[in-house]
Amino acid sequence: MKAMKNIAVLGATGAVGIEVLHTLERRNFPVGRLKLLASSRSAGKKLRFKGKLVAVEAVTPDSFQDVQIAIFSAGASRSLEFAPHAVKAGAVVIDNSSAYRMDPQIPLVVPEVNSGDMRKHKGIIANPNCTAAIMAVVLWPIHQAAKIERIVVSTYQAASGAGAKAMQELEEQSRDILAGRAAKKEVLPHQIAFNVFSHNAEIADNGYNGEENKVVQEMRKMFHEPQLKICATCIRVPVMRAHSESIVIETGRKLSPEEAVKILGKAPGVRLVNDPRNNYFPMPIEASGEFDVLVGRIRRDFSAREGHGLALFVSGDQLLKGAALNAVQIAESLADL
Repeated sequence: MKAMKNIAVLGATGAVGIEVLHTLERRNFPVGRLKLLASSRSAGKKLRFKGKLVAVEAVTPDSFQDVQIAIFSAGASRSLEFAPHAVKAGAVVIDNSSAYRMDPQIPLVVPEVNSGDMRKHKGIIANPNCTAAIMAVVLWPIHQAAKIERIVVSTYQAASGAGAKAMQELEEQSRDILAGRAAKKEVLPHQIAFNVFSHNAEIADNGYNGEENKVVQEMRKMFHEPQLKICATCIRVPVMRAHSESIVIETGRKLSPEEAVKILGKAPGVRLVNDPRNNYFPMPIEASGEFDVLVGRIRRDFSAREGHGLALFVSGDQLLKGAALNAVQIAESLADL
């Protein structure tokens, strides 16, 4: 039996924090003492874990005494403020924010891809952007088999990626529009109900938004391929939860759709949903709540060098493999070290 670990969850009342609790319970993680941390506004709230109510505490620099693993899901500024205190207290921080992802001294980890990198940690391990994590778990086994040289990805990102308030806004806007009322925009910059728009991250000087640049930078870091060619277009869609991605790849050696199907059928964290006869492929509604990333529509890209191009479609739960599940898997790997 694995040794019990004292766990702290910072941002426990947010959408990802709540999923972290559910995932720890679903995977029967050996939790000893559990500390739920959030801002002072949330202090005193109670969340259920394994049938018991646990009170949320206001986070302070002293909150991490006797904590072995701290899972942070409270945004970059909170991570930068409190991660050093957690590390000083002896905890390993698994950070869901963007604060440390591109720090060359801090491993950026998807366990199915580069679990060995976490052995180099100095107290902090970064969780990748949700879009990159979902894509990485599917593309890594193909990369190992045929060396991916170029990726073109278009994303269909759910409201869940912008947090619980964005999910609520999608629901409220949908109700208002169907009732003949005007949609109110408070969280997202554009109407999300019955609409799609370019991801709301800021546009950088290179013409790509922050989400797109994250995908490029993080995939290169996790794959240890600093020159990997990637073009990303990230779009927000009126889906409550689970991101989807249309991916086109070019490989160094020829790779048939049939071989790719065999590779992905054995890949950890991946489930094939690839039934052309019934036109049945990955859908976010079926990926929601699932640990596995769904992959299908695996077909030849006839615009690439003959035999070197494939197109595929994936759907993965942004709150799970894109955040909470990946963090818990990292914690499980730490428990095994």
